[in-house]
Amino acid sequence: MSDQLLEGNQKFVTGEFKPHEAHYKAIAARQSPKVLWIGCSDSRVSDDVITGSRPGTMFVPRNVANIVAFNDVNISSILEYGVVHLKVEDIIVCGHTRCGGIATIEDGVHENYIADWLCIATGAKEAANRIAAEKKLSREEKLAVLTAENVKLQIKHLKNHALIRNMHEKGSLPRKVKPAGRSAKRR
Repeated sequence: MSDQLLEGNQKFVTGEFKPHEAHYKAIAARQSPKVLWIGCSDSRVSDDVITGSRPGTMFVPRNVANIVAFNDVNISSILEYGVVHLKVEDIIVCGHTRCGGIATIEDGVHENYIADWLCIATGAKEAANRIAAEKKLSREEKLAVLTAENVKLQIKHLKNHALIRNMHEKGSLPRKVKPAGRSAKRR
């Protein structure tokens, strides 16, 4: 597999980098993405592929089930760097269908760190349980609802994050926190 990755890098250099060298030199000199994209670490979901964006467009942290945790130094430092130093204009939380993290939230897990991480989405699970019971949803329908509810919950976490809350009170960037993904509804 590593040989395939190295070959892929060579193809990138000759087929993408060299023809667009000016673009890559410009973004190497200064990073100025407009969006902070919080996505899932699922290997099947590539943020640049699903958005059709070019390198330099988005500042992208990824984790299992696109969770925003208050006590996570990693996401907090990414938020601060993105909004304070890079001055991103928007933050997007992207959920996706057939997410292994979402299925694990639904089914439960007993491994230590995975269970601790996914318990941050408990509010989404509770909302999805209520909606699924009211509407008598199938498992697949419930997982779609859980995906959307998780995105909503993570947006709520973002809006309550001290850095984002204080910046909004001052009227500074980021201007919006948005959901993205097939299962998430636009607001």
